[in-house]
Amino acid sequence: MPADIFLSNRNPEITLRQKIWQLNWGLVILLCLIAGVGFAMLYSAANGSMSPWASRQLMRFGIGLFIMFVVALIDVRFWFRHAYLIYLGSLALLVAVEVMGTIGMGAQRWIDLGFIRLQPSEVMKVSLILALARYFHGVSMEDIGRPTYLMLPLALVMAPAALVLKQPDLGTSGMLLLAASAVFLCAGVRWWKFALVFVAGLAAVPIGWQFLHDYQKARVMTFLNPENDPLGAGYHAMQAMIAFGSGGVTGKGFMQGTQSHLNFLPEKQTDFIFTMLAEEFGLMGSLGLLALYFLLLVYGFAIAFRARNQFARLLAIGLTTNLFLYVFINMAMVMGVFPVVGVPLPLVSYGGTALLTLMTAMGLVISCYIHRDIRISRRGTAEV
Repeated sequence: MPADIFLSNRNPEITLRQKIWQLNWGLVILLCLIAGVGFAMLYSAANGSMSPWASRQLMRFGIGLFIMFVVALIDVRFWFRHAYLIYLGSLALLVAVEVMGTIGMGAQRWIDLGFIRLQPSEVMKVSLILALARYFHGVSMEDIGRPTYLMLPLALVMAPAALVLKQPDLGTSGMLLLAASAVFLCAGVRWWKFALVFVAGLAAVPIGWQFLHDYQKARVMTFLNPENDPLGAGYHAMQAMIAFGSGGVTGKGFMQGTQSHLNFLPEKQTDFIFTMLAEEFGLMGSLGLLALYFLLLVYGFAIAFRARNQFARLLAIGLTTNLFLYVFINMAMVMGVFPVVGVPLPLVSYGGTALLTLMTAMGLVISCYIHRDIRISRRGTAEV
């Protein structure tokens, strides 16, 4: 009898009712609280109106919750078996962007499906981590130290990173590399190999600079000196810093921010929504949102450490790291610590694909929690 049908007491089957009871409701509540902050800020961004952003975001979050629960209740072994297929589908979508992609804000990153503009690079963030977790689950610690065993996972990373960079989307390409690095490190790849890659990357900076687009070079120069062109390339960064400073400790009050409501703050509903929150609720409101994100990250990493199989452990670590990168890069960007890149603030910024992808990722993390005691063989069956 196949091992995935006959299970011992160490690896019992979980009924649907048991799975529902084992849903990590603390994590679900945190997601709803952060999303609630997002609805409030989008309502404020529209000057006290649910349209055009808050109502659509609320509908998308409802769909995302449904997707998250469905993904969470599916056996983690299903995701193990189909990880490579999901990756190949996402890679095909990235190739399709080059053929039939929609151009917006000077970049070709979307596929227009009518009811939603799909951004395949967001989907790839989850698919890549799935594929890497699947690969390293079947590789022993001794084999990880051999360069030949790193060729395939490196190819899995570099193929989508190159396609995303071509769109061009330097920020998302960098996030793919960083999230993949976390999976490599937790899988057992020695730190000195990362150091070699880092040194090689620094040495390649002068060469890579020549291949950057003019607007990307302008972003880097503006990051180094935003006051050099306050009405041009440095406008976004300068207005964001003004909004941060004017919020003070307690903020100006809900819907009372001048930088956002007088339309000085650019992209207030998407990339720069955190600056609007800082202006209206000040330092205290900003720290409150940071505390919610911190708790969400703690939940994610705790689930990873409790998993008894390598696939679930690496999957939860990779997806939680990806969430951290979203939060860290967006906040660092709007505070002038990083150059301006198109990275939304999870569950708060207005967006379709990013929100639904994040909810799918959280569903996978919860699936890792529900099925944490299942041991997976290299074939994707439960060990007995």
